[in-house]
Amino acid sequence: METKVITMEDREPVDLTRLKEAGEILRRGGLVAFPTETVYGLGGNALDKEASQRIYAAKGRPSDNPLIVHIAEWEELSPLVQEVPELAKRLASLYWPGPMTLIFKKRGCIPYATSGGLDTVAIRMPSDPIARALIRSAGVPVAAPSANTSGRPSPTSAQHVLEDLRGAIDLVIDGGEVAVGLESTIVDLTGDVPTLLRPGAVTAEMLRRAIGTLALDPALTRPLAEGVHPKAPGMKYRHYAPRAEMTLVEGEREQVIQTINRLAADAIAAGKKVGVIATDENRGAYRFGDIKWIGDRANEAKIAHNLFSVLRAFDADGVDLIYSESIPEHDLGYAIMNRMNKAAGHRHIKAEKTE
Repeated sequence: METKVITMEDREPVDLTRLKEAGEILRRGGLVAFPTETVYGLGGNALDKEASQRIYAAKGRPSDNPLIVHIAEWEELSPLVQEVPELAKRLASLYWPGPMTLIFKKRGCIPYATSGGLDTVAIRMPSDPIARALIRSAGVPVAAPSANTSGRPSPTSAQHVLEDLRGAIDLVIDGGEVAVGLESTIVDLTGDVPTLLRPGAVTAEMLRRAIGTLALDPALTRPLAEGVHPKAPGMKYRHYAPRAEMTLVEGEREQVIQTINRLAADAIAAGKKVGVIATDENRGAYRFGDIKWIGDRANEAKIAHNLFSVLRAFDADGVDLIYSESIPEHDLGYAIMNRMNKAAGHRHIKAEKTE
């Protein structure tokens, strides 16, 4: 299959005539990758089980890993779900359109191929103008996981999409780099207590201010137990991972620097190619390896924006091992560390002071 690329130089106003072909592809069951404010999504008709199956096949994604359904207008929600709780209305009034996904009990029009076999469905309304214009052009809700090979770092540019999916999908809409760089926050509203399943740019603190009580799913801090069906994307399987083995180093600044320098030097002496992920404050502190700067700790949004690009850059450099500083887990840092932990396979060590 030849993958066509359409370049959209301007997000606003969106040239709707250039999206006509993409909308037609989605209506007939094809696959289109497109930018959202979070990451690039791989879109298919959410009401067409065969289109959803094509998404799983193109990504190499396990079929029990639910897809997120994207809508462009509030009125498109009710036909897809059994009920819209008051909490959903409150959250949507604050954070839709935007980087937040809500989980509802689904109607029968949503095939199980889209919901990963569950009786629930994950839905969000993106804020990116190209994404919303594409959904309107298609005239159907669009199921769209991240547009990458399953398990790989999520794509924040069209080039990332083409690296993974060229020849496997019909069309890529190149809208430049995305704004956020991390996937959407996911909140489950189908239980007795709203539950955070995946942190994102709509932070846990923001959610608590809006709705009060918020439970945290146990899978946020440890791998999902064997045999448990994931309620949302990113909960069960290896995600966001570079090809190299990645280790997070935690502790005081000086001890982290010393530990990473020691580990990198030892690995290089053993013939390994080493990558280091470092924050801007520590420029000049690292002496060994392929060092990439992820951003200033005071600017978590920049770190979030850079994370997946840095991981993909290490893949291009062919490193064997990656050692990374950890980020304080507050506000957006919680979402960043969620992705970094999964990328590292929950592999982390405590920094030790060396003499």
